[in-house]
Amino acid sequence: MDVIVDRVEGDYAVVEIDKGKMCNLPIELVPNVKEGDVVTITINKDKTEERKKTIEELMNSVFE
Repeated sequence: MDVIVDRVEGDYAVVEIDKGKMCNLPIELVPNVKEGDVVTITINKDKTEERKKTIEELMNSVFE
């Protein structure tokens, strides 16, 4: 998903997510961003699976 930076306000980048809908992103997630920049948001499936596996292993060790 691509979002467009509308403006930066303090600790937030205000981005347009879809046809005029706006959302605030903490500026630390998009450092050095400026008005007009296009930011791509993606899901990292490999890291998601890795995290699920780690949590599952932790849960199994706690409840054994």
